[in-house]
Amino acid sequence: MKRFLLTFSLLHFYTLTLFAADCIAHKISPEINIIVPEWTHSVIQPDEPMDLHHGVVIATLAERYNMVVSAEPVIGGYCIVLNSVDATFGYTEFLIKIDSRHLPDSCEYNLTLEHEELHIAAHLSAADDAANDIRRSVTVAASSVMPIFVPSSDDIDSAMDRMQRVIQEHPDIILMKQKMDADQEIKNKKIDQRGDGRRINEC
Repeated sequence: MKRFLLTFSLLHFYTLTLFAADCIAHKISPEINIIVPEWTHSVIQPDEPMDLHHGVVIATLAERYNMVVSAEPVIGGYCIVLNSVDATFGYTEFLIKIDSRHLPDSCEYNLTLEHEELHIAAHLSAADDAANDIRRSVTVAASSVMPIFVPSSDDIDSAMDRMQRVIQEHPDIILMKQKMDADQEIKNKKIDQRGDGRRINEC
């Protein structure tokens, strides 16, 4: 019985492999559309004093890959082919926190707000500078996605999940995000080195 099950499993594996090989002929270069999201910002003052900073920016980065696929009928099932990717990549929200000890519209409050808005500009600048790299890395990652054979239309969603992982985990995508983070960090450090703490002390 065990030998039968093993033989059946191997036959099933080789059959699926053969069908999967037929899918290679359906491979195309997917169309890529890069979407830069709209961003908003808001300002709050936490109830508890901020011990180490007068203010801070919390940035929200959107990274989404909306895929359009086709299911090409083949013997034994379907080849799921990636046709296009709408990639949303960029900042969507900035939350500025200002120390509650700085009264709104006070000298300290206004200088802190001005400083944190410079950090927002640094985040946006890093994303703008990475625009070409974002398009290139998404194109390379999406182009690496091969058609996936599925025996049933019920398996299409799982195939698309696999395609998503291929894109998100692609080395070019990871490297692009690392480079953008590094550029952003450099820009933000330069802002923090301008002596705004001294200006606040002079208020």
